Parts: sequence; structure tokens; C-alpha cells
Amino acid sequence: MAPPTYIISRAADPIFAVFIGVSAAALRINREEKEKGRTTQETIEAARR
Repeated sequence: MAPPTYIISRAADPIFAVFIGVSAAALRINREEKEKGRTTQETIEAARR
């Protein structure tokens, strides 16, 4: 059986996956808010509240 292959390393792959997931969620939220007519700055301010 071949050893598992990693994109970066065994420790960094899960961190990389979380980063990609959070980035994708942020992009989706921003896109949906822009469709509603809100700016990126308004979206950030709403998230901070």
C-alpha cells in the first residue's frame, strides 16, 4: 500500500482546507450581499455587530 500523499504536509493540510473553506464562505456571503445592493464595507460592518 502506498503512503498517503499530502498537498503541503500532514499538519498543514487541515489548516489549508479550513482556510479555503472560510474564504469560499466569505466570497459567497459577499456576492449574495452585493446582489441585495449592499457594499462590501456595509457587509463587514454588519458582520462586526
